[in-house]
Amino acid sequence: MGILILLLIASLNFFGEDASYGPNQIALILSAAVCALIGIRLGFTWKQMQEAMVKGVSLSMGAIFILLVVGSLIGTWILGGVVPTMMYYGLQILNPAIFYTACCVICAIVAIVSGSSWTTVSTIGIALVGIAAAFGLHLGIAAGAIISGAYFGDKLSPLSDTTNLAPAMVGAELFTHIRHMLWTTVPSITVALILFTILGFAGQPAMDRSSGLEEVLRALENNYNLGVHLLIPVLAVLVLIYRKMPAFPALLIGALLGGITAMLFQQEVVIAFVGQPELPRILILLKGFWMVMFGEFVANTGNAALDELLTRGGMSGMLDTIWLIISAMMFGSAMEKTGMLRVITQKILGAARSTGSLILATLATAFGINIIAGDQYISIVIPGRMYRAEYESRGLDPRNLSRALEDSGTLTSALIPWNTCGAFMAAALGVPTLYYLPFAFFNYTNPVISAVYGFTGFTIVPLAKDGAADSDAGLPDHNPE
Repeated sequence: MGILILLLIASLNFFGEDASYGPNQIALILSAAVCALIGIRLGFTWKQMQEAMVKGVSLSMGAIFILLVVGSLIGTWILGGVVPTMMYYGLQILNPAIFYTACCVICAIVAIVSGSSWTTVSTIGIALVGIAAAFGLHLGIAAGAIISGAYFGDKLSPLSDTTNLAPAMVGAELFTHIRHMLWTTVPSITVALILFTILGFAGQPAMDRSSGLEEVLRALENNYNLGVHLLIPVLAVLVLIYRKMPAFPALLIGALLGGITAMLFQQEVVIAFVGQPELPRILILLKGFWMVMFGEFVANTGNAALDELLTRGGMSGMLDTIWLIISAMMFGSAMEKTGMLRVITQKILGAARSTGSLILATLATAFGINIIAGDQYISIVIPGRMYRAEYESRGLDPRNLSRALEDSGTLTSALIPWNTCGAFMAAALGVPTLYYLPFAFFNYTNPVISAVYGFTGFTIVPLAKDGAADSDAGLPDHNPE
């Protein structure tokens, strides 16, 4: 752990905002190698260590599949005019003064309906970042608002995988778990919305809203055939997710619909992108569709700021993020195989003598595993498995544990640059993790409120004598110690 921390600090000092494009991966791989050497010294063979790393990486393959298809979705939605259309109408509807607050609310609603922060960020989120850039607003604050809203909705949605995973790991009922989370989640999002509103009214955009905004709108009008019909791929993805289709096929369908939209409505854009006018038109359209699925779309609208924003997408654009996830999972798996994670957790648990300190230990463990293992699912599964018996022996209902797991494990994952969630958010939005981290107010306010509740006993539910939860979930435990 010490070596990893030193290497990550050195990486940040040497490479700055480019640290996630290779330097951090080397730091994680070298730290995994050191961990493996310690494992061999403890009696493990290299084959056992390698198998553990391979197994750990395999656990992240679902996230990697989604990352690849999100790259294609971003590319086809830009080529097909989907993202430019959302930007165009958003620029005319949204007021810069309330933009950050609106971002948070919009993403919260979409995430509750879809059950996925990833889907929300990779669809509505990328358009909102584009609108923020056009307004000349702070992209870190905009990304923080998007992520705050997306994680609020994800956390409370019964369709969310983590919302189902946390109660399943500790033996709590799903909707009991969701209702119990309202006590920490609602105050946290309220604080976040107040802060975003203050920042919105106090902030001074860097660009001239009148002339600069008109230039962006004109560039969009001149280069794309805009219209509400181009939003069909967005609606299709939201409907598919709402109907519980898994994220990968739903996003793949969205990407294909974006490509079809480009072939039907943005033919001149596709022809300019391919750059081979001598080919038959149908072949140009098919080639452009294919190219943007795997490679970066290069915009040429005549507006430098808009070109920089729209030049992105393709599966190849996600490879650095995938590399980061693989490296992080190698390190986390080596730590788990050698028993280092278990030792750290047991040390923390040994110091947790009161209910408040036990909940704080749960929050800290989930956050620590997000840092070490680089995956939010592991940060829920491991503490849930290890602390379940301890909560029961102390007469605490399992919903207290499931809430703490989500308050920290789910929410802090987006704040770690090499975590699967942090890496994904940065790649999808085009905003570095450390740049939006200070403004993801909801994500770090929630764990603080959860810890305060633990020490005060407020909303801490005791385990009834018959093993069922105390029905009065809203009353504080007056003797939390």
